[in-house]
Amino acid sequence: YVVWASLKLTKDWNLIHAVIVNELFVFQENLIGALLAIFGHLVVSIALNLQKYCHIRLAGSKDPRAYFKTKTWWLGLLLMLLGELGVFASYAFAPLSLIVPLSAVSVIASAIIGIIFIKEKWKPKDFLKRYVLSFVGCGLAIVGTYLLVTFAPNSHEKMTGENIARHLVSWPFLLYMLVEIIVFCLLLYFYKEKKANNVVVILLLVALLGSMTVVTVKAVAGMLVLSIQGNLQLDYPIFYVMFVCMVATAIYQAAFLSQASQIYDSSLIASVGYILSTTVAITAGAVFYLDFLGEDVLHICMFALGCLIAFLGVFLITRNRKKAIPFEPYISMDAMPGMQDMHAKGTTVQPDLKASFSYGALENNDSISEIYAPATLPVMQEEHNSRSNPGVPYRVLEHTKKE
Repeated sequence: YVVWASLKLTKDWNLIHAVIVNELFVFQENLIGALLAIFGHLVVSIALNLQKYCHIRLAGSKDPRAYFKTKTWWLGLLLMLLGELGVFASYAFAPLSLIVPLSAVSVIASAIIGIIFIKEKWKPKDFLKRYVLSFVGCGLAIVGTYLLVTFAPNSHEKMTGENIARHLVSWPFLLYMLVEIIVFCLLLYFYKEKKANNVVVILLLVALLGSMTVVTVKAVAGMLVLSIQGNLQLDYPIFYVMFVCMVATAIYQAAFLSQASQIYDSSLIASVGYILSTTVAITAGAVFYLDFLGEDVLHICMFALGCLIAFLGVFLITRNRKKAIPFEPYISMDAMPGMQDMHAKGTTVQPDLKASFSYGALENNDSISEIYAPATLPVMQEEHNSRSNPGVPYRVLEHTKKE
């Protein structure tokens, strides 16, 4: 359309050639960045599931670091580094608003890997009924990803030291940083002082830190790529400022994520965290790098529609994951005769379980309460007279399947 309009309005073939070359360059850069991001997230998802699989197989091992001796775990670590390198490099080629939402690829890959590695045998009807939300979510996430790639912004500014410094002191970004700092301090106050442990509060803190992480990652990655191409950018102080901010925000972001994982289920963290982090990161990229400057309303609306569809797909995928039911011990040692001195605090004994518990997407243990339901011991009624040695009778703690 641009070329045809140029032919109608002007006969300047040099201008037409420049327009064609620019459009091809923009398409090529976006394609390289999107492919690198998709490849990186896919490889990271496979790596994490390989490491989870290794930990599951070694569950119950006496050596807590036995996974160090397995090739599977080291293969997972190598793939994880390769995937993170691909995601890092993708920020240097494509706009920030395009790369950030593509993290939905890891959720889609985890869902597919989880279905493939299920060990239980299901009837076709039961299987479709059980995983219909996952299939619908994967479809929506793929459609949303396609719209994101198709209608992504076309800003391709060179990440030179001068350009980054100019964006850093621009009044839109300074105003955005002021608002973000105020919101972050308020959330941190409610979280620390008022004990507001709501999942939205914690993940919004993660999202605000993550927005600064992706902004600095794009700057560092772009300057490194330019330096490799021959335009040295490492002698600019702004490079090291961005690098320090990148590392610091990533560390604090991981700390808040760790705290959230101790309170809430991983599926809830995945869905809410993806929505909040993507929204805040796109906003930060639009303010700092001016991703949507010069874009028409149709492209912006279609891009927003792609984000909403991807959000819905991720929500449906993570909603289908059920919480693992922990195996609770049912024999209390303080109820056994003659054991009070050995276990004064009433510690419990857990039977040796030969099955492997899944904490990820590789295995499914939703039916564990049915398979490993606590046994019911027969209660023997005995008479204890005063002449016999005093002792505590056996106490049997019965649990229902629901408990």
